[in-house]
Amino acid sequence: MDQKHVGNVVDRFEKAGFEIVGCKMTRLTAAQLREHYAHVADKPFYPEIEAFMSSRPVIVVALRGEGIVAKVRDLLGPTDSRKAPKGTIRGDFGTEMMKNVVHASDSDENGLIEIARFFESEEIFG
Repeated sequence: MDQKHVGNVVDRFEKAGFEIVGCKMTRLTAAQLREHYAHVADKPFYPEIEAFMSSRPVIVVALRGEGIVAKVRDLLGPTDSRKAPKGTIRGDFGTEMMKNVVHASDSDENGLIEIARFFESEEIFG
């Protein structure tokens, strides 16, 4: 089910003052997903994550801004969209725990790792 929220999500990032330094549509491979979700790849729910995340193209976005990690995570709301307050991206557009509208890095360090995972260096601008 395609909810068509890409424009709304990108608009919220821009209105929050973040600079988009990379953006593309891609299909995530099983290898990328296993690397990205290595911390839960041995959990019984992981196959559901991989199936969902590889079922359709995704938009990957690299953002820049002061205090970006905390600010983006506040803008998104809790991982479980059912518990996210209205006014957050997950609260407004999400419907489930496992099928999330958007992912965000949990630290500056992981943000850099994830940008390198999903982008070639020439795909990052600014």
